[in-house]
Amino acid sequence: MYQHFYGFQAMPFNVTPDPKFLFLSPTHQEALSHLRYGISERKGFIVLTGEVGCGKSTLCRTLLNELDSERYESVLILNPRVDEEQLVLAILRELGEPVDEHTHADRTGRLNEALLRRIHAGKEIVMIIDEAQNLSFEVMEQVRLLSNLETDEQKLLQIILMGQPELKQKLREKRLRQLRQRVLVYYDLHPLDRPQTEAYIQHRLSLAGANGRPRFTPRALRKIYRASRGTPRLINNLCDKALLSAYVRSADDVNWWDVRRAVKEIKRLEHA
Repeated sequence: MYQHFYGFQAMPFNVTPDPKFLFLSPTHQEALSHLRYGISERKGFIVLTGEVGCGKSTLCRTLLNELDSERYESVLILNPRVDEEQLVLAILRELGEPVDEHTHADRTGRLNEALLRRIHAGKEIVMIIDEAQNLSFEVMEQVRLLSNLETDEQKLLQIILMGQPELKQKLREKRLRQLRQRVLVYYDLHPLDRPQTEAYIQHRLSLAGANGRPRFTPRALRKIYRASRGTPRLINNLCDKALLSAYVRSADDVNWWDVRRAVKEIKRLEHA
């Protein structure tokens, strides 16, 4: 609605994890460096944690886009509420392997063969499991067992577990100590501070094609930071709704009152 009014080439504050809009704050840059290091050095298990909406998905999609398709093949598991058999089936499907859900063949054996074929062809396989805090203990144990698949030289799977802070708590459980001991690369993603929040907003406006308008007033920026606590997804929601409020006024400045309306709207939706 306001895209044409402000001359945006794209909507600046969509909440989808679009790598094009990635803002590399120091914490995001460090997290991405950890992911790159873990994969390039074949560390096997990598864990990335952070609060809801802090940018984990965008970072991982950026990482996947960076991987050389001639060398790497990726597996993305977005639904963690699966059992052990369903996990293996999901991996086989992601790899493009034919599967028969009605047979009880040795699917782990089939997966091992599929991975070995790719390794021998010079490929490496990176598997990302999103919302990993929701994995059951049994599936966590299956993931650990999958990490045992290896040749004499390397693991067949590089595994990235990505999740909310509850994932840290889960990995501290005594019964998961064997899995925890295999995590060689770990990073906890932090929210943006106030200067980073302001830079993040300007970054997205610039990428969307803003040319001096709209402008967020200093008071508006301060309120966005206080209300969002530096969480990118919340920043996006607030900015989107504040821009709509400014558009309704046909204004070039997004002010404190626009952000206040945005905060009230979000709170209303949360309690609806």
